[in-house]
Amino acid sequence: MLKRLHVELAAVVGIALVFSMLALGQNAQTPAPQAASIMGTVTDENGDTIPNATVVLKAVDSNESRSMVTPENGFFEFHDVKPDISYQLAIGAKDFADWTSPVITLDPGQFKIVTGIQLRIQTERTTINVHYDPVEVATEQFQAEEKQRIFGIIPNFYVSYDADAQPLTTKMKFKLALKVSTDPVTAAGVFLISSAKQAANSPNYGQGWGPYGERLGATAADGFSDIMIGGAILPSLLHQDPRYFYQGTGTTASRVRHAMFSPFVARGDNGKWMPNYSSMGGDLASAGLANLYYPRSNRGAGLVFGNFAIGTAERMGANLVQELLLGKFTRRGGHLK
Repeated sequence: MLKRLHVELAAVVGIALVFSMLALGQNAQTPAPQAASIMGTVTDENGDTIPNATVVLKAVDSNESRSMVTPENGFFEFHDVKPDISYQLAIGAKDFADWTSPVITLDPGQFKIVTGIQLRIQTERTTINVHYDPVEVATEQFQAEEKQRIFGIIPNFYVSYDADAQPLTTKMKFKLALKVSTDPVTAAGVFLISSAKQAANSPNYGQGWGPYGERLGATAADGFSDIMIGGAILPSLLHQDPRYFYQGTGTTASRVRHAMFSPFVARGDNGKWMPNYSSMGGDLASAGLANLYYPRSNRGAGLVFGNFAIGTAERMGANLVQELLLGKFTRRGGHLK
């Protein structure tokens, strides 16, 4: 009985050994997946090879990556690449835009040659920073206005032909007033007006060279005080623009209205329209100052308001002629417009 038990146990052990050996044999017959390779040549759009390009082989679903730098012939090759894993090639080179391949999945033992690797010249991106300086623009416009002359001779500085002109600074307002006052053509005009007043004996200085000199001084004082007060002092204090803004377009009726109302409506330094206190105040102040140097027979409230009315009427007429006629004969930027 004991001998039989030993025989059965030995048979069981033998069978187990046979099955183990068969299993080991089967495992030995199953080889590991064979590694793959991937290669290619980096070129530009002309087909010329690109050396010193960095080629990175990276797995899509993990952090696994390998890299190399291409030699003179632009060739690269990666061995021992795991099959059945998704990869991408990322290639970069100096002065070229980066290039990325589609997803690549290799079969076991596959030798994959990637074609069509053409790097484009990197597009140069230029950034332009535009800086708008209102004072700088106003200076350029002011310098252009300083050169405006009718037929290239008669000053026409107090007219803006730019509908979107920047406001003048206080310095510009005073500089413009002084430029008009001291211009040789202005001086010639003072002599002509004084001569006309001499013939009419207005104001009542009498006749002769002495009275003519007084008229000459009075005419110059009238013009200077009007220009400085109405064109510089009050516009600076009240933040108004002393220039006439040429309309130039629209119906004749609308242009006439624009010119006729300009002595009463001014553009503020903030760009809004408002009562023209500067122009009217300049005419009124100039007329009032005339009481200091006019003959006694010409002084009084009548002189003040009479000269104020005359000055305002002259301004309306000048603006009307400016709008409908003089703009065509004003030299701007070296050209008659």
